[in-house]
Amino acid sequence: MKKKILSLAVVAVFGVMTMGPVMAGEVDPATVPEKKQTTLKLYLTAKEAYDMKKAEGDKVLLIDVRTPEEIQYVGNLGDMMDANIPYQFNDISGYDEKKKVYASSLNSNFVAEVEELVNKRGLNKDSTIIVSCRSGDRSAVSANLLAKAGYTHVYSVFDGFEGDLSKDGRRSVNGWKNAGLPWTYNMDKAKMYFILR
Repeated sequence: MKKKILSLAVVAVFGVMTMGPVMAGEVDPATVPEKKQTTLKLYLTAKEAYDMKKAEGDKVLLIDVRTPEEIQYVGNLGDMMDANIPYQFNDISGYDEKKKVYASSLNSNFVAEVEELVNKRGLNKDSTIIVSCRSGDRSAVSANLLAKAGYTHVYSVFDGFEGDLSKDGRRSVNGWKNAGLPWTYNMDKAKMYFILR
């Protein structure tokens, strides 16, 4: 009997000790690719992000950090998304020779615009924020920027909206769209990002 009680106590203590950041989702931080890792080590799959936002509603912010062009032409998170605040922009006046794409420039107002949304919603730096991009790279960098600014509960959707590339070069492995979650091409003007000229 003493052995059984001791075994249960060890299991209970070990279970509490290992919960850590994985508790909110099933993503083990040790399995996240290096380029998708964040300083807070808080990760969600697209499905977990959907479930968290659906359950918590306005207590959680879901921010899509992709470019406005991606939102328009690839689709968006629809009603689940609180705002599109791009981490970076495409710069069609420049070209990235290494990547063979248009150059990009960082959104120098990213953190300030997130802070404005947080304040507008009556939330704070300890509130839960979920950031999502195409495949989890930019959301990781965005989460790190917010952590550096003092935000403590920023989750990166590590498989993003479109997911990772398959062996045949298609984004069909994981992600919001591939999980069968609701998305749309329709854009809610109140949630979209506009650059004032």
